[in-house]
Amino acid sequence: MEQIYTIPVNEAFEECRDSARFECPLCKIYAKLEKKEVEMALGPSMMEPQTRIETNEKGFCKDHFEKLVKQNNKLSLALILESHIDTIKKKMKGNFFNALTGTKAKNAVKTATGVTSSCYICDRIEANFSRMLETAVLLYSFDVEFKQKLKLQKCFCLPHYQRIMELAKDKLDKKKYADFTKDIADIENAYLEKIKNDVSWFCKKFDYRYESEPWYDAKDAVERAILLLSSGVLPDNKK
Repeated sequence: MEQIYTIPVNEAFEECRDSARFECPLCKIYAKLEKKEVEMALGPSMMEPQTRIETNEKGFCKDHFEKLVKQNNKLSLALILESHIDTIKKKMKGNFFNALTGTKAKNAVKTATGVTSSCYICDRIEANFSRMLETAVLLYSFDVEFKQKLKLQKCFCLPHYQRIMELAKDKLDKKKYADFTKDIADIENAYLEKIKNDVSWFCKKFDYRYESEPWYDAKDAVERAILLLSSGVLPDNKK
């Protein structure tokens, strides 16, 4: 197991354990990976031949295009777009064989489908995130300290809950898998009950009979419920 993965995994679980916020540690890992990859995409690595080959072929999804624009480095982004669009243009135009066999239109559609469904940054994140998920499962199996960190988590979003449970089934023996599923399920069930109550209390606060009552943890209940169901990280201004 590489230290390059164990360090960020431990850090994320420690941060979420010690935070007053309700956050999925796996969402935190993903967010850090995404931030790093977005910044790197417009950095010096963009001029490396292999990187340009991949960005020319894959491009970026809508979400990551928006994040790249916000980096305020439009010249680097424009240079990437210039060669990426040129690659698309050449592929969609096809060659003599395409024209001869009448498959030019099919080739263009296939190219468009491939470009609009691929993303250089998504692929980079997923490659590292999948290894970090595996690292978390394996650390649980032999690292007593990490096992305790996991048991003290406040929540896991449902998409990452599903992924880590499926991975654990493949990576752990029956005894350790049983322990793992119990620990994760205990966290998840407790948080599901809490978020249900928080959302209910949020709704009640709009009833005049409860307007003088405290909010407790319900002010960001809607945002947290959405993150539980779809994954993500609360903005820093959310408490």
